[in-house]
Amino acid sequence: MSQRDVIIACDFSSAEATLSFLDKFTDCKPFVKIGMELYYAAGPAIVKAIKDRGHKIFLDLKLHDIPNTVKKAMSVLSHMDVDMCNLHAAGTIEMMKAALEGLTRPDGTRPLLIAVTQLTSTSEERMQKDLLIGASINDTIVHYAKNAQIAGLDGVVCSPLEAGMVKEACGAGFVTVTPGVRFADGEVGDQVRVTTPERAKEIGTDYIVVGRPITNAPDPVAAYKRCVAEFVG
Repeated sequence: MSQRDVIIACDFSSAEATLSFLDKFTDCKPFVKIGMELYYAAGPAIVKAIKDRGHKIFLDLKLHDIPNTVKKAMSVLSHMDVDMCNLHAAGTIEMMKAALEGLTRPDGTRPLLIAVTQLTSTSEERMQKDLLIGASINDTIVHYAKNAQIAGLDGVVCSPLEAGMVKEACGAGFVTVTPGVRFADGEVGDQVRVTTPERAKEIGTDYIVVGRPITNAPDPVAAYKRCVAEFVG
């Protein structure tokens, strides 16, 4: 799988809305993220429908449970033709190792597996006050990334602001997938730690996940192509 790509977050509430949106892309097949809202509304069938159209898929379900449960869930997901899936790094190294074991098919193949460090809606103040994590948000994210690497995962989800320090700690080949990307002239929304596609490229992240700046744009295809031009070049 080639690195540096734009992933569109298809956070729609139905299969019909999602496929109607993707119908707009007649001359390209963007990498697509299927999150909890869409997956819970449309089920595994939406994965097949989008894959049959030729899109790569990031299945963003953020598993977080006891190791055995996550292992069994990942075993189910391994039968879906997705390119990337994820879990929460907070579930511990043991859980991440179990997830990797469950996701790996008998022939040794599997999708990329990445771990969420801290959500881009989480500020350092909220992390320390609500979660009682005393370390700084940067130190926490790097520590979680190192744990994911120890567990054998391919990379992490972090904000673009932390992608550089994750690369420095874990190596250039450790994948960073970064939501919280907005155009310089766009709205921030409910994200806290954000940056632009151009700045994300400078920092060195591999994939950016972009939702509302594309899906809510008057011309989503033009917005997507602008994002690709700024990030991929």
